[in-house]
Amino acid sequence: MGRPPGGACEGEYAREVSAPVCLIVNPAAGGGKAGRLAPAVERELREHALTVRRLDTRDLDHARALAIEAARADETVVTLSGDGMIGAVADALRAVPGALLGVLPGGRGNDLARVLGIGDDPLQACATIIHGVPRRIDLGEVSGLGLRPSVRAFVGIASAGFDSDANRIANEAPSWLGALAYPYGALRALIAWRPARFQIELDPPGERHAFLGYSIAAANSKAYGGGMHLAPEALLDDGLLEVIAIEHVGKLRFLANLPKVFGGTHVRLASVRVFRAREVEISAARPFTMYADGDPIGELPVRVRAVPGAVRVLVPASRSGPTAFSTPLPHSAPAGGVGEPGASASPPSRPSVGDRGPAG
Repeated sequence: MGRPPGGACEGEYAREVSAPVCLIVNPAAGGGKAGRLAPAVERELREHALTVRRLDTRDLDHARALAIEAARADETVVTLSGDGMIGAVADALRAVPGALLGVLPGGRGNDLARVLGIGDDPLQACATIIHGVPRRIDLGEVSGLGLRPSVRAFVGIASAGFDSDANRIANEAPSWLGALAYPYGALRALIAWRPARFQIELDPPGERHAFLGYSIAAANSKAYGGGMHLAPEALLDDGLLEVIAIEHVGKLRFLANLPKVFGGTHVRLASVRVFRAREVEISAARPFTMYADGDPIGELPVRVRAVPGAVRVLVPASRSGPTAFSTPLPHSAPAGGVGEPGASASPPSRPSVGDRGPAG
């Protein structure tokens, strides 16, 4: 991928005609689906006259290293994986000026691809690599507050509490369950769940709230868990996090409310509180592992912040349907995947910060 002379500037649309692609594959993603489909994906990209170099990953740290090497070589980094590896690669690419990320759905959940309008079919999603346009998206960043702090970024939703147990169980579930692993994990976790006490502090030093309940989540994107719209109003370019608190209700009521998450209507419930903040500190009265993009990312207590415009991602050129962004693509933006000139936009942030719940 050639960059414009003098480096890529915000709002520039010029890109060179041909861009080499580094296709980074997690062969184990989706129960091995990504590895099985990788040859067909590679052929699809090559048939559009793209230069493709395929690399298979061993683990997330290996994926980060491969992505940085490819971006520094002016290649467009395209992942065929689940959201966990996308988050790890995006985390790495934010350190490389001008890096560009392409997303092909290869996991069980594929929530970022759905939110971006790319879909969940890897071969059809190749059209976004070929004809899509670059847009800057925010990342969420988790910082540990313990004795050995660490900093890691994610693309979707970071959550802890009941979600910690559900994610762990889903990750251990048989691969044949596919996206059903997430509802399976939730049902299994519910059996042994005990209410937990959480505390959050918005935009520290700022207002504090304490809850007895199920989970606390900090959402950069709308969905997780294979289509659960936990944060239906979250946007990928507003510089803010949607902070979702699920307060205590009986297990039967919680179970009855669970299907509402798929449509995002759970936010109308009195037991769900929604806040908006640039940063949030999250702690709990007992230990929890925070999960983001389906993988463990840190131990509570943590600070989570939005990192505005951290990475450029190829998205479909079409502006129809629900959007993940605060503003549509500029009408002047030409289509421009790695095969033709493209676009990058930097929409404004939403100004409001604070408690928006309970909603019902």
